[in-house]
Amino acid sequence: MSVLSVRGLTIARGGATILKGVDWEIRRGEHWVVVGPNGSGKTSLLRALTGYLPPTKGHLSVLGETYGESDWRELRRVIGIVSASISQQIENPETAQEVVISGRFATINHWGPVHAADRREAKRVLRRVDAGHLADRPWLFLSQGERQRVLIGRALMTHPQLLILDEPCAGLDPVARTRFLRFVEDLMRTPDAPGVILVTHHVEEIRPTFTHALILGGGRVISTGPLVRSLTSPALSRAFGQPLRLTRSRTRKDWRLEVSEASRV
Repeated sequence: MSVLSVRGLTIARGGATILKGVDWEIRRGEHWVVVGPNGSGKTSLLRALTGYLPPTKGHLSVLGETYGESDWRELRRVIGIVSASISQQIENPETAQEVVISGRFATINHWGPVHAADRREAKRVLRRVDAGHLADRPWLFLSQGERQRVLIGRALMTHPQLLILDEPCAGLDPVARTRFLRFVEDLMRTPDAPGVILVTHHVEEIRPTFTHALILGGGRVISTGPLVRSLTSPALSRAFGQPLRLTRSRTRKDWRLEVSEASRV
């Protein structure tokens, strides 16, 4: 079954075309990475998927609901998202448990009544993301890595079928980044894991559990499909606008991207 279907998606604002005829489809069981340089349209694509940026033209459906025919506010309740924009809006006194509970209502800094069942579920989710000990700790006193885990807990609160990670490693030190990516990898291996979309411009963040890739450049799709066919040196060179060489470790399966020798001359 299709989790996401995008056909001819175009977004234009202020005389500029941000996305140009994007075609993309995600099926159940697939985990995707979206790679592209700054300004390639990654953020605009995410905002369109979550209903915050209306398309200029094209077809967009998520989890069987079609944009323009469904209430996207309700759909957001079954799409989990982890992004810096959410993190920046959380108030310092909010505890980790309260942040997670807010995910059930697709709100930030939830102020309404909280039922005992929601608190129990939030504690269960925090334990699932190895953050049970942080339940009563205020947001102000959480490290960046702890905040990312709590935000994933917030996203999982409604048992989403799609989980979007928007550059989740930004601001993490190398050790925290490695731990976080291993955690995401373990999450994707669980039987009830949602489909995951990781948005990044660092190929070293791509774990072996990712199955497919979408490469964006200049608002257009450069390459899309199974990871081994779509994530290539030519595709990345086109996206980033200069010759690049993509390599992968045979033992650890880690990706590495570097400027090719030819472009250094």
